[in-house]
Amino acid sequence: MVNNGAKKSPGIVEKEQRSILITQPRPESDKSPYFDLARKYSVELVFHPFIRLEPIPAREFRKQKIDISSFTAVIFTSRNAIDHFFRMCEEMKITIGQDTKYFCITEAVALYLQKFILYRKRKVFYGADGSNKSMFDVINKHKENERFLYVCSENQQDNDIVNWLKNNHCGFQLAFMYRSVSNDIKLVMESNSFDVICFFTPSGIKSLFDNYPEFDLNRAFIGAFGSNTVRAAEEAGLRVEIKAPVPQAPSMVAALDKYLATTVTVKK
Repeated sequence: MVNNGAKKSPGIVEKEQRSILITQPRPESDKSPYFDLARKYSVELVFHPFIRLEPIPAREFRKQKIDISSFTAVIFTSRNAIDHFFRMCEEMKITIGQDTKYFCITEAVALYLQKFILYRKRKVFYGADGSNKSMFDVINKHKENERFLYVCSENQQDNDIVNWLKNNHCGFQLAFMYRSVSNDIKLVMESNSFDVICFFTPSGIKSLFDNYPEFDLNRAFIGAFGSNTVRAAEEAGLRVEIKAPVPQAPSMVAALDKYLATTVTVKK
């Protein structure tokens, strides 16, 4: 693995073009704000998922002994969780009641529910700024009357959410409907020299070190989305320079915009 030396100090850079690795699939639409960002700062964006998700089949899920229809509310922190929840319901021939409430980490995740349900604001809720805290504020208003099902990965549940539900005496259960597996990332890593690598899950951090146990910690600036991802990165020895969601940067795009505004000269 090539050692690119120590991290560059923040400031205006002379490099013609910066290269940023987004450890997620390339957006399907060319209207993605990522591409607006690339044009604004003349940066190169490379998309390559560091993990892949494998569905847990219904026959295996049944071993968790969860009666999905007995829950009055569902917590989603990603579109993947939504996909697998409704996949599982279809496989198990479960009909979700029209009064079921959905609590989502962001508005974008909440709007994705339109793919599966008739969207009504009185039963779909989301946090104001994409943080766990803002979602907790919404859940807190309904916790007395609801029984929550938290749909998550077998090896990637958000401990902050679990601890909050426990500490606030919410009736809830974890539902593992998929699992994350490390991807082979060597081709993309060895064919590019990235200035920034952005992670979105602790499993993405794990994948990096599964592929490169001796990864050069100074190779690139690190971006991380979500408190669990930040924690996993820091525990692995990575220094996280770009963090989201925060009040000034509710998304990774916003966090990158803020970072690039101080390090790249915008071409007029």
